[in-house]
Amino acid sequence: MLTELNTLELERLKAMLLSADELKLAASLLYQSYYDDPLFMEIFRADKPDYEQRLRAAIREELNTFWQAQQPMIGLFNAEQLLGVACVITPDSGIGAGRLWHWRLKMLLTAGYVSTKQLLDKEQKIHAAMPAERYHMLAFIAVAPKHQHLGLGHYLIHAVDSIVDKDQHSAGIGVFVTLDKYKTFFAGDQYQPVTELAFNTVSGTLMFRQRQNVAA
Repeated sequence: MLTELNTLELERLKAMLLSADELKLAASLLYQSYYDDPLFMEIFRADKPDYEQRLRAAIREELNTFWQAQQPMIGLFNAEQLLGVACVITPDSGIGAGRLWHWRLKMLLTAGYVSTKQLLDKEQKIHAAMPAERYHMLAFIAVAPKHQHLGLGHYLIHAVDSIVDKDQHSAGIGVFVTLDKYKTFFAGDQYQPVTELAFNTVSGTLMFRQRQNVAA
């Protein structure tokens, strides 16, 4: 693994906020990473025609909404190459279980009524189970498939931590996890299990990491 990591020239890795020109690259990376995610397959009906189209549309609209609401979208780069993406929703984003009306309209037109309703229901259920009133939420985190298993996810999650830990108005950050391997990953970054949640045929664990006090 050390050889593989060296080929990425780790000293050149940098985590930075995405620009508008990089949103398409981010959407493509997230699509590849979440294509076989159990929850997304359930919400966007992988057993029905045009699953790929609905998933692409949903990811595109999510990123557009995050951009318009000025939410942190972190890209992990090796020189100019995008290796990973993490998207965070802040406590005062205005993006919540109710969602913005224009997001709802666009999602209805692209992903369809059933998928939009299931996505909103998911967010409402997660929000109701959160152990805090003001918190960040990790909406997406992914490393490009061909660069996985190199430890790059840790770079991304530490960049997320730095945003959360500096916000004194946030209690911490939550994430909903459907696969055991990701539970282990988040547990290694001080995320604690909150509760188990089920969405139709898919179940998972809501996890929460308390904001860490950062020395001035």
